[in-house]
Amino acid sequence: MKKTIAIIGSGFSALAASCYLAQQGNNVTIYEKNDSIGGRSRQFKKDGFTFDMGPSWYWMPDVFERFFNDFNKKTADFYELIKLNPAYSVYFGIDDFINIYDNLEEIKVTFENIEKGSGEKLQAFINQAKSNYDIAIKDLVYRPGISPLELITPETALKLNQFFGSVSNDIRKKFKNERLIQILEFPVLFLGAKPSKTPSFYNFMNYADFGLGTWHPKTGMFDVVRGIEKLALELGVRIETNASIEKIIVENKTATGIIINGKSIKADVVLSGADYHHTETLLDEEHRVYSEKYWDSRVFAPSSLLFFVGFNKKIQNVTHHALFFDVDFNQHAADIYDNPKWPEAPLFYANFPSKTDESAAPNGMESGFFLIPLAPGIEDTEELRETYFEKIITRFETLTQQEIKNSIIFKKSFCKNDFVTDYNAYKGNAYGMANTLLQTAFLRPKLKSKKVRNLYFTGQLTVPGPGVPPALISGKLVAELIQKSIRS
Repeated sequence: MKKTIAIIGSGFSALAASCYLAQQGNNVTIYEKNDSIGGRSRQFKKDGFTFDMGPSWYWMPDVFERFFNDFNKKTADFYELIKLNPAYSVYFGIDDFINIYDNLEEIKVTFENIEKGSGEKLQAFINQAKSNYDIAIKDLVYRPGISPLELITPETALKLNQFFGSVSNDIRKKFKNERLIQILEFPVLFLGAKPSKTPSFYNFMNYADFGLGTWHPKTGMFDVVRGIEKLALELGVRIETNASIEKIIVENKTATGIIINGKSIKADVVLSGADYHHTETLLDEEHRVYSEKYWDSRVFAPSSLLFFVGFNKKIQNVTHHALFFDVDFNQHAADIYDNPKWPEAPLFYANFPSKTDESAAPNGMESGFFLIPLAPGIEDTEELRETYFEKIITRFETLTQQEIKNSIIFKKSFCKNDFVTDYNAYKGNAYGMANTLLQTAFLRPKLKSKKVRNLYFTGQLTVPGPGVPPALISGKLVAELIQKSIRS
């Protein structure tokens, strides 16, 4: 039976869900509070420069392909992919950096040249990571997080011990060089938790990195947003922007619509791809499943201080993606998770999309994106932003041995307060809830409300977790639950 479905938000999970629900013949409308779609994956343009405002790493290309295949399409129907080589570079000091190339054989040689015997160990480590990837990404993450039994399969039974060890411990048992250790610990940061708190099984992220490689949609991650939007529109989805939801209407413990700008809009099903915590504040307290105490007790992925910078010249001695690990990794992690505060010496990430995509900047110029991970809920002021921009740009100049401050045409910052204002993000988090052992699968907030019928959730605070590929999967999972309910 055809239903009218109102979707709150237009991030990856909401867009994905809209496609599946429209494919089933439902009347689907997306309501987005901002003036453009994409959620955290919006695009920013200024003076001929173009920036992705959120995700900039395209990993797990098979998940994107699987999404479009569900509609008898392929990614190439919507955007072109470029495999980056080097995938990224990691800076540890002046003239001390490591390039990670686009194939495992070259990466093994790099490791072997730094630590004798590590090439063979890396191959064994990635073999195990691939096994975990095949179990997790091809099976487990496509389960709706309803029951712990979803995690019990013949394959996972053989890997039970990997849920109680940590990625960090496993890596440190095999490798001794601290630089190699940090490179291997880096991928699980996308899951939002410290490597020491991330179950060993999640080393499948290392296969996503070294095995599948790092890609770039030809003109940026917003290509993917546009691609899914095009698919959604072809399927009949309606999209309304500048539509901030004021309340979810509940009658007899059943969601019956939403209120936008004082106007009631009826719906048979309400699905929120917006921040989960915020969405529940749109309900009367009696209809909320998770208390403020619950949310405050969760381990959240970091917030971020972002800078979008236009340069009037090409930046030298750096690749498309660059990580700057020239300071104490553990201290910065402690400043995020253990004793939340602004880090004295922050690690940071830099991304120069114009090195791959000429349209990202005017001819002869460069677009730069800089990111510092921060504790969610931290103080955020313009003075602090400026202080930290100066810190990282000074180090960038030193490490890459060039002067760039005087070449800045403009810069735009985005931090915790903006995540709250633009995305209603709980404590200004940037990546959602971390995937720790006690916040995995069925232990995450549910896709379906336990108190309100016909109310559903999708995105990074629910199943399967943070990241763009999990968001696409989350959209599919919730659409399947809704369709199952419609048919019953």
